[in-house]
Amino acid sequence: MTSRTATATGAIAILLWSTLALFTAMSGRVPPFQLVGMTFVIGGVLVLAIAAVRGRLHLARPTPASFLLGLYGPFGDTALYYAAVKTAPAAEANLIHYLWPLLIVLFAALLPGGGLKARHLVGALIGLAATALLISGSLGSGAGIQLGHILAALGAFVWASYSVLSRRFAGVPSESLAITMLGCAIPAFACHLAFETTLWAPSAVEWGGVLGLGLGSIGLAFICWDIGMKKGDVAFLGVASYAAPVLSTVILVIAGYAPASWLLALSCVLIVVGALVASFGPAARGAEPKAAEG
Repeated sequence: MTSRTATATGAIAILLWSTLALFTAMSGRVPPFQLVGMTFVIGGVLVLAIAAVRGRLHLARPTPASFLLGLYGPFGDTALYYAAVKTAPAAEANLIHYLWPLLIVLFAALLPGGGLKARHLVGALIGLAATALLISGSLGSGAGIQLGHILAALGAFVWASYSVLSRRFAGVPSESLAITMLGCAIPAFACHLAFETTLWAPSAVEWGGVLGLGLGSIGLAFICWDIGMKKGDVAFLGVASYAAPVLSTVILVIAGYAPASWLLALSCVLIVVGALVASFGPAARGAEPKAAEG
């Protein structure tokens, strides 16, 4: 697979993540950790099924190191994010959490041969400005720094570092994420049993949200992102990730969950400008992925 193809595959994950807010809203009364556990199970089973159909089921076994990295990233970030939105205003926690694309761009400079380019940094900053503008109406509550703000920042660091560190495991097949996702469900259900009350009978709409998250935002998205991080242009994907909150809001508007506004339109323009700035110039040639052992 070429770097260009891998980058395009990683971009599919961004499109899938744009449905995250809609499906999360649809999941309604499902408790957060129960939702995490259910979606990880659905995603893991989906990836196993795809691997079986393609005759690649034998590649689904992760290495111990890649399994631990998977627990650190997907589960760690998800747990921190849900805790953040429960202990700080959701819009503010979401904005802080969306520092992860900028961190990916910066962390990409640490990859072998993956020096940070000025166009990537400028594009990332434009994307950050677009995200801030998009939810600026919810900021300025005057409550000061809360625990949720710190947890959101930690979540951003966890996801960005996980994404970039995935490059070091380029030799580990992406199919191995199936077992990792199923493994992530275990601590999620443990936290659910410890802190939440089980919702035994979700409605049809709530099941739709759960299935949408499990099949898209967890299952297919994690696989596509894994391919993009391991073999594509990491810095450009970091910048392009700023499309997720904007596209997510557009989908919410279309579905009737949020009103349209000029802030949304201006944010969309800035996202396009940021992506164009980041992609301007010679095609990025990421360092050859170096497979991690063990």
